[in-house]
This record gives sequence, C-alpha cells and structure tokens, in this order.
Amino acid sequence: MNKSSQGQLKLRHLSFRLLEVYVQVVRLGNISAAARGLHLTQPTVSLQLKKLADILGEPLLVSVEGRMQPTLVGQELYRVACDTLSRFEDFDAFIQQARGGSVGHINIGLVTTAKYVMPRILGAFYRQFPQVKVTLNIGNRAHILGRFERQEDDLYLFSHPPSGEHVLSARIIKNPLQLIAPKDHWAVECQHLNFNALKQERFIMREPGSATRLMFESWCSAQGIALSDTMQIESNEAIRLSVASGLGLSVISAHTLQEGREKPAILSVNGFPLESNWYLVGRKDRRLPYAAMQLVSFMASQLADCIEPEWVAADIQQLSQRFSG
Repeated sequence: MNKSSQGQLKLRHLSFRLLEVYVQVVRLGNISAAARGLHLTQPTVSLQLKKLADILGEPLLVSVEGRMQPTLVGQELYRVACDTLSRFEDFDAFIQQARGGSVGHINIGLVTTAKYVMPRILGAFYRQFPQVKVTLNIGNRAHILGRFERQEDDLYLFSHPPSGEHVLSARIIKNPLQLIAPKDHWAVECQHLNFNALKQERFIMREPGSATRLMFESWCSAQGIALSDTMQIESNEAIRLSVASGLGLSVISAHTLQEGREKPAILSVNGFPLESNWYLVGRKDRRLPYAAMQLVSFMASQLADCIEPEWVAADIQQLSQRFSG
C-alpha cells in the first residue's frame, strides 16, 4: 500500500469531535480554557490533539509566548474545520426548516457604536423569524477585528471595514460623525464656523484604533490641523456625558446622540458632519449559515422599516446579491 493510500485511510479516522476540539483550542489559544469551554478535562483535550496530529502526520500547534498557535498545516486545518462544521450546522438547520419554520443561530460581531441600531433591526427580524437565535459580541474595533481574524462570528458590523482578499463587505447604513459641544459653549450660536477657531479647544477622543478616531484624525491631517489638547475616553456614553457636562468637544456618531438624557449641542462647522457608513462584513472563505443569509436578505428588503429611511444606504437592495455571490 502506497503512502498516498495510507494517508487517505488515516483521514477516515477524523471525527467532528476532534475538529470541534481543535477549533476551540485555536480560538482560545489555551488547552485549559478550551477544556473548560467543552466541559472536558485538560488531559482529554491534549489526547485529542495528539490523536489529530497523529492522523495527519504533521505538527498542528506550537506555543508562542504562552499561547497555542497553529502551524502552516494547522492554519489550513482550522479553515477546513470551520467550513466543515459550519456546513453541517447549515444542513441541520435545513432539516429542521423542512419540518416547519426557519431556525438556526447567528453570531454577529458588533463595534460599539453599532449597538444603537442593530437591536432595532433584530427586533423586527425576530418577529418574522422567532426561531432564529442571535448572539451579539460587542467590542471596540480592535476587539472585533480580532474576532474577524479568528472567524468567531458569521457576520460583522464595522464603520471602517478590514481589508484583504478574504473580506466581503457592503455599505448598509449611513453613520455621519457630528461635532458636539456643551450647550453653553460659545460656538453653539455660530453658523458655518471654520474649524481653525476650535483647534485650541480640548477634544475628547476615542481610544487609538477606533474608526471614529481614525476618521477624525485623518480629516484633521488632510486639513493640516494639529489639536493642542486631547483627552481619551473609551466609551461613547461617557464621551456624550462628558461633553454635555462641559469637559470638552468631541466628534461622535450621530446615532449615539439619540440616547441618554444629557444632550450636547451639535455645532455648525464647515466640513461636518464627516461622511461615514456602517458596513456589513463577512468572509469570502467561509460560507454563511442559512440563518445568517436570511438576515442579510431581510436587511436588503426591510431595513428602511427598521430605522430612519434617510440613514439607509442607497444601494441596500444589492446586499443579498453581494453576499450570495
């Protein structure tokens, strides 16, 4: 029997459980954490990993600075395992759908500013598809980028989408960035103010890597403007409250201004609001589960019924075609 035949026979020993264990270890980077998540003992997980490596005849994981990371072969196995498990989850959902009703589960990675609109969309979606479960994983852009790289979610919502050959994105919602100030600020009464008149003011900024901060800093750089006094706060709610309380000025998503009792003033400044959008993002190398495609189709046809129509991207009808292509 040649080596090729031996390799093919070994692959028959692969099981869903082995793949599930491996995917969990790669995602968490730690055998103990993976064991807890799978309700297994650490020796059992270690034994499963050894069995998997023996079947494939290649090392799959290495320890780098205390974190388990996949080798070149391990990376490809992870991609195949994610795709395989996703396809069988889809098949299971299809069987249940055939028995009546749309069912399934969707994981969505959400940047913090998008949490103001996504619940409104999901509420309307749930009324039509009550058996579809959704898990929202919310964090700043850096956190959601990490989830995207590790393929931990089915869909993502970014205001500044990642780049690369595996990225699939489509604009869905306008996200204008407004310049805000305390209601008693001297600039509130001004119209079409030049930003240079404000550059000595204190500006409250999101953390480095925030899409809002990236856009604002890029705009300032293009205008040749250097801010003299900045302060960092990692929460949109805290920024809104801080501005309303007189701590400084800020640039913030217009969607966040609808929340809370404290309402800062929106300044009339040339160049503002900055044009920004939220993008629905997926991966070209990962097939979307049925339930996720159902949500994409729902947004393509009914997004204007969930949020203010003027905020819906003009090309929203092309969303389903974009993600199914």
